[in-house]
Amino acid sequence: MSTNISPDLKPVALIAGPTASGKSDLAVKLAQRLGREGRHGVIINADSQQVYRDLRILSARPTDDEMGGIEHRLFGTWDGAEPCSAANWADAAKAAIEDAHAAGSVPILCGGTGLYMRTLLDGISPIPAIDPHVREAVRELSTEDLRARLVEEDPEAAGRLGPRDSQRMARALEVVRSTGHPMIYWQDRQSGGIAGEIALHPLVMLPEREWLNARCDLRFERMLDKGALAEVEALLARDLDPALPVMRAIGVPEIKALLEGDLSRAEAIAAGQLATRQYAKRQYTWFRNQLPQSWPRADNKTIADHDFFVSLFQ
Repeated sequence: MSTNISPDLKPVALIAGPTASGKSDLAVKLAQRLGREGRHGVIINADSQQVYRDLRILSARPTDDEMGGIEHRLFGTWDGAEPCSAANWADAAKAAIEDAHAAGSVPILCGGTGLYMRTLLDGISPIPAIDPHVREAVRELSTEDLRARLVEEDPEAAGRLGPRDSQRMARALEVVRSTGHPMIYWQDRQSGGIAGEIALHPLVMLPEREWLNARCDLRFERMLDKGALAEVEALLARDLDPALPVMRAIGVPEIKALLEGDLSRAEAIAAGQLATRQYAKRQYTWFRNQLPQSWPRADNKTIADHDFFVSLFQ
């Protein structure tokens, strides 16, 4: 996901960071500044929860007022009954970027889902379907056994992944066992990415953890006051598969437990706040470690003082 700024390529701005870090506000400000310069900005969602129509409140999807008169795309586009994979989103994002460029606009990708961004920029690996028996056997292993097997069967992946990252370790192990090739073999064969076709202007927002945690706590409590209970009630009334992403979104299990009497309001708030902080922590770690170090970082306090998108206006 390297930065490729060339006068011969059309620009795409990207604002990445954990939930509650202020990405949406900055994207609107950037688009408004483009407008003052006689250009047009289009904000394209890159958040795996904000794609679902059912999660307007719990995903903190921007309201009409918060959109500030700026065109927003891929927000609330998917019905909750239809999972939106990284490949699904990347296809839609490519189309939205092409439409924006055709209209002479600047696309502004904004979101916190790193896998979505990586798939769009770098493409996808043509990994064959995993043998169900292999998957079942791998998923039954303990974290310690996973680690030991991966060190033996795919040492490169074991060296990259943390010893407690059971989800990614399981994925790497099932890939090598099912396909006969390690994960890096398939990653080297990625295709379909647009990184080489655009002039990318990225910014990674990594606020101070204490500030971010306070924002996460306040946001979840406000969601309950703004109608999150009714939103989850409507979602539960659809009787969707509990394994769907929309049913596992931050806040849905906690509010479901509140509605069913398993948690008090105070307990649901505490559980939702904890889940939000943990999610933000995972995002923070991913963005800090997985994105190119050449991409500029901001702590959110210097945003008003320094123009991180100066290259867009040269």
